[in-house]
Amino acid sequence: MTVNRTVAVIVALVVGAVAQPLTAQQWEGARCDLSTKHYLVNSGVLYLKSATETKFVDKRAKDLKDADKVLHEAVATGGQEKNPAAWYYLARYYALQNDLAGADSAFTKALALAPTCKDDIDRWRRIFWVPVFNEGVKAWQAGNTDSAIASFRRANAIYKDSSAKYFKLAVPAASDPKFAKEKRDAMFNVARVYHAAQRWDDAVSGYKDYLAAYPSDVQAIAGLAAIYSHQGKRDDAGALYNQILDHADSAEATDLFAAAQAVLNAIPNEPDTAPVGSKCRAEKRRNKTLTVRQVATQCAAVTDDTMKAFRASIAAPRYRLAARAYEAGLAKDPYYREALYNLGGIYYLIGDSAKVLPVAQRLAAVDPLNRTSLAKVAGAWQLRGNKDSTLYYLTVADSLTVEVTVGTFTSDEQGAKLGGLFTNLKAKPSAPAAVTFEFLNAKGDVIASQKQDVPTIEASGNHAFELKAAGAGIVAWRYRKS
Repeated sequence: MTVNRTVAVIVALVVGAVAQPLTAQQWEGARCDLSTKHYLVNSGVLYLKSATETKFVDKRAKDLKDADKVLHEAVATGGQEKNPAAWYYLARYYALQNDLAGADSAFTKALALAPTCKDDIDRWRRIFWVPVFNEGVKAWQAGNTDSAIASFRRANAIYKDSSAKYFKLAVPAASDPKFAKEKRDAMFNVARVYHAAQRWDDAVSGYKDYLAAYPSDVQAIAGLAAIYSHQGKRDDAGALYNQILDHADSAEATDLFAAAQAVLNAIPNEPDTAPVGSKCRAEKRRNKTLTVRQVATQCAAVTDDTMKAFRASIAAPRYRLAARAYEAGLAKDPYYREALYNLGGIYYLIGDSAKVLPVAQRLAAVDPLNRTSLAKVAGAWQLRGNKDSTLYYLTVADSLTVEVTVGTFTSDEQGAKLGGLFTNLKAKPSAPAAVTFEFLNAKGDVIASQKQDVPTIEASGNHAFELKAAGAGIVAWRYRKS
C-alpha cells in the first residue's frame, strides 16, 4: 500500500467514529449522563441550542453572548465548577466561537469530572480535529512534508490521540468488510465537517463522493443542495431538494426533519428593497407633474412588487418543499415537537389557513404550557379570521403563571433523557404545582410516564428539571398539568 493510499484510508477512519455529524443548524445535547438541573447550566444549554438553530446573525450573537455569561457564571460563582455538564457545554460554546483550544481545555475538565463521557467528548473532538488533520493529509500527498507535520501537530493540539494510531488502523481497514458502516459514516462526516467549516468546494466534493455510493440518503442530498443554494446555483439546488421526497418512504423521520431544516436554512434572506425604492424615486422626481405623494405611492408599489416576486418565485416553493418533508417525517413520528412547531410556522408564512390550525393544535397538545406554542394557535385562528379565538389563546398565554421550556431531549435503546426549565412569569412567587411527562414511541404509545413536582419559584425565577425514562423505542415527549 502506498503512503498516499494509507493516508486516504486514515482520513475515512478518523471521522468514521462520528456516527451522526451536525451542521451549523442542528442541535444535539450530550450523549452521556450529565446533569443540567442547575438553572445557570440549563439556561446555557437553551442559549446554545437557540444560537445553533437560528438563521439570524444578530440573534445568534446575542444567544452566544448570553451562553458565555451564564456558563462562566456557573463555574466561577455559581458553585458548578465540579459539575461536568457546565464544562461540557462551555466547550460546546467555545466550539461555536471557533475557539478550538478553549473547547479542548473545557472538554478536558469535563472528562476529568465525568469519565463516562469519553466517547461523546472524543466524538466532538474528532469533528473539530478532522479539518486540521486533512490539511496535513493534503500537504503530505503533495510532498510538502514539513507543512504536513506542522498540521499534524496542530491537529494533535486539538485532539490528543496520536495520529500514528490511525496509520496503524489504515491497512486492515482498507479491505476488511466489517468496517463497511464506519467507511460509510466516514464519507458522510467528511462532507459534513467541511460543510460546517464553510469550505464549500471540499464539502461539494465530499457529498458527491458519498452520494455516488449512497444516492438515496436524504441528509446528504439536502446538505449538497444547501451548498448549491449558498453558491447561488438555485436550479441545481432545486433539483436536489425535489429528490428528497422521492426517497421519503425509505428515510427515517429524523432524516426527513433534518432535510426540511436544511431546506429552510438555504432560503435566502429577503431582498433589500431600499436601492430599488431609491432608484424609483429618483426617476419619478424627474416627472414634474407628479406630486410627492404620488411618487411615494408608485415607488412603494415597485418595492412591494419586488418583495412579492421574491416570495412567490423563491421563498414560497422552498417553504412548501420543507413543509412536505416535515409532513412526511411527522407521518412517521407524529409527536416531534420541533417539527410541529416549524411546520405550523411554515403554514402561517405561506397563508395556508386550512392546514395551520390542526398542526398548531397538535403542538399545543404536546407542549401546552409554553407561550410560543399557544401563540401558534392564536396565529392560526388569526389567519382564519376568527378574532374571538385569537384573543382567547393570547389571553391564555398571557395568563400562564409557570412556563415549561424543554431544552434537551436525547434517547437511545435503553430510554430517554429530558431537561428544561420551569419559569415563573409573574411578579410574585408561584404556587407549587406538578406536571406529568409522557415518553412516546413513533406510534404515539406511552412507553413511560413521570410526574415532576414544581416547587414555589420566586418572582421571574427559574427552576431546572431533568428526567430519565427507561424503555426502548422512545422518540418523543409530551406533558400535561397534573
